[in-house]
Amino acid sequence: MKVLVLGAGVIGVTTAYFLNRAGHEVTVVDRQPGAGLETSFANGGQISASHSMPWSSPSAPFLMLKWLGRRDAPLLWRLRADPAQWFWGLRFLANCTPGRSTANMEKNLALALHSRALLKEIRAEAGIRYDERSQGILQIFRNAIQFDAAAKDAERMTKLGCPETVLDRDGCLTLEPALRDTGETIVGGVHAPADETGDAHTFTHALARVVAERGVTFKYGVTISGFDTERGAISRVRTNQGELKADAYVMALGSYSQLLLRPLGIDPHIFPTKGYSVTVPTEGRNGAPTVSITDVDHKIVYSRLGDRMRVAGTAEFTGFDATLTEDRARVILTHAQQQFPNAGDFTQAKLWTGLRPLTPDGVPVLGRSKFSNLYLDTGHGTLGWTHAAGSGQVVADLIDGKTPILDMSRYSVDRF
Repeated sequence: MKVLVLGAGVIGVTTAYFLNRAGHEVTVVDRQPGAGLETSFANGGQISASHSMPWSSPSAPFLMLKWLGRRDAPLLWRLRADPAQWFWGLRFLANCTPGRSTANMEKNLALALHSRALLKEIRAEAGIRYDERSQGILQIFRNAIQFDAAAKDAERMTKLGCPETVLDRDGCLTLEPALRDTGETIVGGVHAPADETGDAHTFTHALARVVAERGVTFKYGVTISGFDTERGAISRVRTNQGELKADAYVMALGSYSQLLLRPLGIDPHIFPTKGYSVTVPTEGRNGAPTVSITDVDHKIVYSRLGDRMRVAGTAEFTGFDATLTEDRARVILTHAQQQFPNAGDFTQAKLWTGLRPLTPDGVPVLGRSKFSNLYLDTGHGTLGWTHAAGSGQVVADLIDGKTPILDMSRYSVDRF
C-alpha cells in the first residue's frame, strides 16, 4: 500500500518507520528542508511517562489566575480576540475536574509506557544514538504541601506501572550531586527511574536517514495547501509542488493539523502552545546535572544531552505566532544559571521556541478519521517525544489492518 505521511517531525518519522517495517511504500512530506526542524528540534529532551498528568488538572485554573498579567509567568494566556482560543479554553477548563484529569492521565500513561518500551527496540534495531540517558527523571519540590501531594501521586503511578521513588532532600542531593550548591530550599523529590532523556532532533534525523536507506521517500520543501475528497475518502493532497496521491494518508503536522483538518469537517481541537528552550554548552564544566530534573515550582525541565544542557519550559497561548520573545527565553536561562551556576557557558546559550499541539484534555488524537483512508497522529502537546514510538506503531497497525495493543477509542477524534 502507498502511504503518504504528512509531517517529518518525530511523530511522522516514527510512523514512517513502522509503516516501512510492515512493508508499505511510504513517502514523507514536510515544508522544512529536513527532518525534525520544528517542534521536535529543541524540546526538553524528556521521555517522561511520569509526567502523564495533563495540563488540564484541578490546580490549573488557580495557577492561571495567579500568573495572570505576569510576563514571566510559566503559563501565559495572551488575551486575544480569537474565538477559537476562547472556545478551546472553555473546553480546557471543563477537563480540569479531578475525575476527568485522572482519566486523561491514565490514557497518556498507557501510551507512554508502551512508547517507552518501543523506543528501546527502535534504538537497538535501527542502531541509532541520540545522546540518550536512562537515569530517570527527578522532580524536585520546594513546597511541602506540593511534595506531600506528589508522594501520594507516586504511589498511584507505581500501581499503574510507572515506578516512582519518594526521596527526602538528602536523597535528592545524593541522586544528583549537581543540586548540592543551590539545593538548600528543596524539601524532597520524586524519582521515576525508568524514564529517559535524549535529543529528539538527533533521533528524528538519524531515524529518517535509516528509513530512507530502507526505501522511504522524503519530499522536503513541500507546503501542503489542502485535500481533495471523493466518495468518503481522500483522493489527493494539494501542495505548492503539485498533487500527491496515495492509498492512505497520515496527518502528523502537529499544531498545523488543525488548519488542514477543519476544512474537511474534522476538528481535533488542537491549539498551538508556544514553548521555549535554551541549550547551554557544558564542555569543560562539571556542574551540569546527569539525571534529568523537573523543577516543579518554576515549571522548568533540565536534560543533559552529551556536552549540552537543554533547559525548557513556559507555555504561551498566542495562536500561531512562532516569534521568539527573547525575554521569555531568558527567564528560563536565568533560572538555569541560578540553579546550576557551574553547568556551562551561559553566554553561549542558544535560544529556541516552538509550537506544541495541545488538545483541551491533554491527550493526543490518534486513529481513523471520518474519511476511510485518512489517519490522525497529532495533538501530543508536551508529550510528543514521549508518545512518538507508541503513536507511530498503533497508527501503522491500523493502516496495516491489525488490531492495536491499545484501545483506540480512548484517543479518537470522536471523543470531542
